[in-house]
Amino acid sequence: HFASPPYTTELAEQKVMDLLHKVAQYSGPITTYVVPFTELQEAIRDKCPEVYFTIIMRRYMMKIAEIIAKHQNCSALITGESVGQVASQTIYALGCTDVATELPVFRPCIGMDKDEIVRISREIDTFQTSILPYEDCCTVFTPKHPKTRPHIEEILEAEKALDSEALIQRAVEGARKTVIK
Repeated sequence: HFASPPYTTELAEQKVMDLLHKVAQYSGPITTYVVPFTELQEAIRDKCPEVYFTIIMRRYMMKIAEIIAKHQNCSALITGESVGQVASQTIYALGCTDVATELPVFRPCIGMDKDEIVRISREIDTFQTSILPYEDCCTVFTPKHPKTRPHIEEILEAEKALDSEALIQRAVEGARKTVIK
């Protein structure tokens, strides 16, 4: 989970933990990391073109998740993306996101439409929790007109403005681990 206080609240984090408790009934224990993401998001806001905010943010999430995953001996990343649900989930944007990590990225919901996802969330009793109105880091600094057909060369050029290594290192070092059962 990526937390961005003061832009996101403890209620947003609690919502995630509540959802994970429900999912853990099906999956077994879930090791969760809460990553401080505010500094990185503010750097992206201050130094990168607005049209790329969400894609760059998601690329950094993948980079951070990869470091944590490798420390936990994990061999892949899993996300809940579904093609076309939002601007950052176009084929082009997902392609730019995927090259941020060496690990394979699995997306079990990739071909599902919103109705299918809602139906499943109702079946596993996560729907009511998932619609609680708490801001998450993905809605912080959302561009007015996000680029839906980005090219990786443009993204890499925009990222040059960031002190990537230091920002990623501080985020990883600040992550808090919790095991949800």
